[in-house]
Amino acid sequence: MSEHEGTPAAPDTTSRLGRRRLLRAGLGAGGAVAALRLLPGRAWAAAPAGAPVPVPAADTPLPAAGTPQAWPDWARYARLADGTFNELADMQATVDTLKAQNVSVIELDTVLSDWLTDADFGTHMGLVKTFTGLAHAAGLRVVMYYPSLEVISPGGEKGPSFYKNDQGGAWVQRSLDGRPNVFYGSVVVWVGPGDESVWLSPNSPWRDYYLNRVKLLAATGVDGIWPDVPIYFDGVLTWCDASTWGTAAFKADTGLNLPKAADHGDPVFRRYVEWRHRNLNQWQLDIAAAARSVNPNVVVFSETVSMDYRYATSIGLDGAYLRQADAGISQVWEVDILGNYDGMRHATAADWTCLISMYKYARAASGSRPAWAFSYGWQPDDASLVLSQVIATGCNPYEVKTPFKNAGVDAAMRTRVYGFLRANQERIFDAVSLAQVGVYHSSASRDYVSPTEGNGMYVSVTPPAGVKDWWGGGEPAMSCASMPWLGEFRGTVKALVYGHVPFDTVTSPGLTAADLARFKVLLLPNLQAVSDAEAAVLRGFVSAGGTIVITGPNPTGMDELGGRRSEFALSDMLGLRKADPLPATGRNAYGAGTCWYVQALPGLSYLTSTDQASADQLLAPVRQSAPPAVTLAGDRRIFLEARRLGNDTVVHLVNFTNFGDIQVDFHTTPANCTLSYALPAGATVAAVTIASPDGTDPAPKPVPYTVTGSTVSVPLTVVQYSVVTVTVR
Repeated sequence: MSEHEGTPAAPDTTSRLGRRRLLRAGLGAGGAVAALRLLPGRAWAAAPAGAPVPVPAADTPLPAAGTPQAWPDWARYARLADGTFNELADMQATVDTLKAQNVSVIELDTVLSDWLTDADFGTHMGLVKTFTGLAHAAGLRVVMYYPSLEVISPGGEKGPSFYKNDQGGAWVQRSLDGRPNVFYGSVVVWVGPGDESVWLSPNSPWRDYYLNRVKLLAATGVDGIWPDVPIYFDGVLTWCDASTWGTAAFKADTGLNLPKAADHGDPVFRRYVEWRHRNLNQWQLDIAAAARSVNPNVVVFSETVSMDYRYATSIGLDGAYLRQADAGISQVWEVDILGNYDGMRHATAADWTCLISMYKYARAASGSRPAWAFSYGWQPDDASLVLSQVIATGCNPYEVKTPFKNAGVDAAMRTRVYGFLRANQERIFDAVSLAQVGVYHSSASRDYVSPTEGNGMYVSVTPPAGVKDWWGGGEPAMSCASMPWLGEFRGTVKALVYGHVPFDTVTSPGLTAADLARFKVLLLPNLQAVSDAEAAVLRGFVSAGGTIVITGPNPTGMDELGGRRSEFALSDMLGLRKADPLPATGRNAYGAGTCWYVQALPGLSYLTSTDQASADQLLAPVRQSAPPAVTLAGDRRIFLEARRLGNDTVVHLVNFTNFGDIQVDFHTTPANCTLSYALPAGATVAAVTIASPDGTDPAPKPVPYTVTGSTVSVPLTVVQYSVVTVTVR
């Protein structure tokens, strides 16, 4: 045994990556675990060279958006697919193939994951420049994939590696007990047997090493850079970065010594949880700044695997922290699916609403910037339904076949759906939301309310018969239904989806009054952890006439770091005090608005039982204060989005009636429904059209309608996805 080998550490199976991701079967009982070997810790006792990287303090407001950047049309209307080349001769064929499939942006993924010398990196930049020129000549754009904190050394288990023979050993992330975040093959799909994967600290000199290479990449003429995995990887170790670099940065930013262990009862550990979010947020901003220092027109799309569920807590990457940072950076959201080799083919209806929740969160957390999102599928029919959901929520699809990312599911399906998107891009991406209802996603409550080992990505954790590599691995603790905060949030989303109520997610980091100005009702599922500034914004919303519905047993009873408050932060608005018994329900007038309170968790109840009484507790205030102008009579498993573009009201309908309360084989059943729209005062209907990717012609077609009084009604049959446009004059 060499000095670099040591006793294997058991991988942490409680929180798992998505497709760029842990092989879940390999992390259970079985042979893959035996292949994992963590290296022993080295003593890096010397103080880090240079000053720690500055990170804004916990109470410092996030960067203001200022004047919104005019994002280029190619990024706002992007239709994405993976492309690569092995030799020069492959380049033109790759470009031609993707262009024929109506792809507009190529994500170029070559060898930048690997340990490369400076000379090798420079040589490869010449090839990237050549490929980019060919793509530009064909009218396509190129965004270059480049992992930001991981280096893979092919053959590095027994041969030379970045960890053993270069700077990886000094710059590695470390767990709270000092172990290095490095492993060898068979743990994740992208690290082959015998290869080494080492995860670097963004607080170490790796920062300058990577940023200098980003500048070289920006100089090739690529249109964008796609930094992957800006995370504290937790596949084999948890709660990194306790390297000397991370320890010094945490001390400099907070004045505190790093906690010795993960203990949610320890206020220093809770501060560490939040600090990691800001630390990784700054890392992404620095990547964008480095790229744009060379090419002001280059944009950065950071691959973000953490969505609305608890995975952000464990890996540190909270995508909502970037929402207000308009510095040429946005996200590619890696929205995971149920089965590595089954996609969403055996989802339940509740699982589908979880998928809706993730895409809605992605669109919200990217703010005014383009939100690119993975669209995973296994076969053409399930792939096109997931694609429909991506597009309906206003995200730009990156169509790919699970579990990898180097090919699409079906060329004909991609060509058809991307052709529809191309023909209707303005009405899809330029329209603004008509939603008057917001659902509040609290990052702090996610982190600190009822900490759990699972991540809660979906409801169903047990795979159907014959299906392997299922996301939850049969572990009940993984389900969002087992988590009081997340289950309440997801169940609230389900109630709105089933009620055909247009809504938008509202993310908490950097919340301002302007974020709430367009809403009449804000739902606050199990909101417990809030800052004083956040509470002031919510109070101002109600005082000005808004309606809030807050649920749960401890409404605003924690501060933003999970500490116990002596009094509810919104006690005055709630009309409740901690010293008094909490009522089962309450309603309190505050200023010009109203605060509704429900002590129970009706969203969680509705998530698991679909009982109408629970839904009504959430929807009654909505119906009273913000009855939607667009309504739908039909199966509750038709998802509705409503937007406006000039004189057009654009309504998206996605049919997931093939999903039920239990897992069944995938099928598509066309759904009949009637769409109704309350016309604005004095308006008359000029036209009603429908467009769909389900057929061969993506162009909008006129459809029959009736007008009764001030309501226009449109009978429809939705196969998978339809876009209805009502034009008024």
